[in-house]
Amino acid sequence: MTTLFDRLVVGTLPFVPKAIVGRFAKRYVAGATLEEAVRVIKEHAAEGAMATLDVLGESVTRKEETLATRDEYLRALEAIAREKLVANVSIKPTAVGLAIDPALARQNFDAICKRATELGIFIRLDMEDTPFTESTLQLALDLKKDYPETGVVVQAYLRRSLPDLDRLVAAKMNIRICKGIYIEPREHAYKDRQTVIQNFGAIVEKHLAAGCYAGIATHDEACVQLALATIDRLRLTPDRYEFQMLHGVDPTLRKILIRSGHRLRVYVPYGRDWYPYSIRRLKENPAIARHALNALVRGG
Repeated sequence: MTTLFDRLVVGTLPFVPKAIVGRFAKRYVAGATLEEAVRVIKEHAAEGAMATLDVLGESVTRKEETLATRDEYLRALEAIAREKLVANVSIKPTAVGLAIDPALARQNFDAICKRATELGIFIRLDMEDTPFTESTLQLALDLKKDYPETGVVVQAYLRRSLPDLDRLVAAKMNIRICKGIYIEPREHAYKDRQTVIQNFGAIVEKHLAAGCYAGIATHDEACVQLALATIDRLRLTPDRYEFQMLHGVDPTLRKILIRSGHRLRVYVPYGRDWYPYSIRRLKENPAIARHALNALVRGG
């Protein structure tokens, strides 16, 4: 349970020196370079896990930045193919221009998806905050018409997610189901933890029961249990779904799921924009944030 002290600790994070945050970022970020990310993917593969590569960065404001991100994803695709990695890629639409111009984002996605299709690699559109929910879903649906190996993310804390599934199911969309991490107003998002968990279970149930593939992305044992109950009730074989977890989060649960015969994919982020991503991870895990604050108090 998050305490008042935990919330106070989280509030201090913007004042923690970047160098100290960087020490803890190593837990969640593969590194600054593609080469470091490939090494981490191979380490996870040795444990029996698959991977998805994410180039860090979002909400860019200049076209040149979107082109650089596009080119880095093209490099990542070539590395996956060259190294024969069991991996795909996840892309934040605002990193390739959705907040600037939807047409620019589509052009960048076309370049990435075309090469991914040639190499036989799956592409997933990550979901961001609610100003981009509808445009991301529509972009994913449009891309899937031309590039069948395209998927998207659904966030269980959003009130709209359960009805959104209807058109995703109709398109036989491969979705990643997560709880969601952005701060949203109550009109858009459930605030009660148990309600979010229940909605997570309902989304998993609805999507899998419709015969669609799902990435069940959670470190919450309650969400895992609901998913396992649905998998058992529907008598699904492991090729019908996968669990997904973040690099650096709950390796014990990751190993439990793999040993139990479930497919599991680790989300492996890398890149120069590690700081905002790491702050989000620390805010989600106040215990780790306390360690960062203690390091500051001790003088680093």
